Amino acid sequence: MLDLRLPSGIFFALTGAILIIYSIAAPGLRAPMTPANVNLYAGLVMFVFGAFLLALAGRSRRA
Repeated sequence: MLDLRLPSGIFFALTGAILIIYSIAAPGLRAPMTPANVNLYAGLVMFVFGAFLLALAGRSRRA
């Protein structure tokens, strides 16, 4: 049976990585009402969450 944390972790980590790369490649394209790079912050949070899910899936697979 497939652990749901594995595909979810892959999805969030991949989406976060895409957002991080996008925010670094085009830093001028950001939300017009804020000076913060929202894509970078959202990508970092998504990538960390995806890595956390992947770590949990790997830990349960070893047990």
